[in-house]
Amino acid sequence: MPGLNARRIASLKLPGRYGDGQGLHLFVKSSGAKSWVLRTVIQGRRRDIGLGSYRIVSLSEARDKARDYIKIARMGGDPISELKGQRFTFQMAAEEVFAIQSKIWRNQKHKNNWIASLRKYAYPKLEKKLLKDITTSDILMVLTPIWVEKHETASRLKQRLSTIFDWAKGFNYYHKENPLHGITKALPRIKPKVRRMPSMNWKDLPTFYSALTKRNALTAISLQFCILTVARPIEVREARWSEIENNIWTIPGSRMKMGKTHRVPLTDEALKILEILRGMHQHFIFPNPSGQVQSEAAMMGLLRRMGFSNFTVHGFRSTFRVWASESARADREVSELCLAHAVGNYVEQAYARSELLERRRELLNQWTQFVLGKSRRVIKLVAR
Repeated sequence: MPGLNARRIASLKLPGRYGDGQGLHLFVKSSGAKSWVLRTVIQGRRRDIGLGSYRIVSLSEARDKARDYIKIARMGGDPISELKGQRFTFQMAAEEVFAIQSKIWRNQKHKNNWIASLRKYAYPKLEKKLLKDITTSDILMVLTPIWVEKHETASRLKQRLSTIFDWAKGFNYYHKENPLHGITKALPRIKPKVRRMPSMNWKDLPTFYSALTKRNALTAISLQFCILTVARPIEVREARWSEIENNIWTIPGSRMKMGKTHRVPLTDEALKILEILRGMHQHFIFPNPSGQVQSEAAMMGLLRRMGFSNFTVHGFRSTFRVWASESARADREVSELCLAHAVGNYVEQAYARSELLERRRELLNQWTQFVLGKSRRVIKLVAR
């Protein structure tokens, strides 16, 4: 079939494809609209690539585009990704990365914060900017205003921006080096502050726990279980009956911060709590009144009502850790495993196969006896 020319293109009226050679076609629609389509093989698959309307893209321009895309395809690349990258804005990339990544995130608060930080701090400067045109200086314009005053927020935003550009490079939407690489050299050096969850002194815990047991609300009972098992609040709030077998609570990796299954040996006191609640709900152990997962604010609200608004629920894990060190004189490895913390460096973790389940059971039994006020080491709560 002979190649196309301007006169022949102008005369084409019947709908269909008209070839120019090398896979380039002019597609004439029934409405009379004409557009360019390149049919070629991309990574082993026959694909069609739209090159634009004939009113905008001339014959010579279509041939040039087709030649470039065929070259990319022959070298093993993906010209469709290349084409998409030419018109990909930062917002489009951010929203696509969020849609992909958020599918595996369990924490709704993390999901909300991830995209909210981009919309608040990055979008005002980058939203409509083409991804391919963004440079390190553009990223500095986003981070610099908040790097000192809101350093933690800025650090997290930096990680999220880096993830977006790593993804873009992987899909061939961004061809330069990730603009976040080495960017901290251009920003003020900030000495990180160590954040500690406000926690109760372990010597005060037995008196607090005694007061807690006098409350019959489900929130109070779930907090008791949280303290006895030293589990994270979210792990307790989402606890399911299917995870309980005999005297072991097996939390699946999908619900754990470290992504690994964690087995919790349950003391007699923890098992008593479960017996009280058995049959209340088909799935959740500590449901809210509507039968759903208890809210994050429920236990914190209970602490405030008891006059302990200066502590966090998560802080009881720190209370346990200090008690284990100062009072029980427990091995660090055992107490850290009770908290589902990784112990040692990567090499040590690779060789650490034992859960030390029975040693953890012994330590949690000691902890329970202390919490219940049955240990000789109990010290009464000092009035404040």
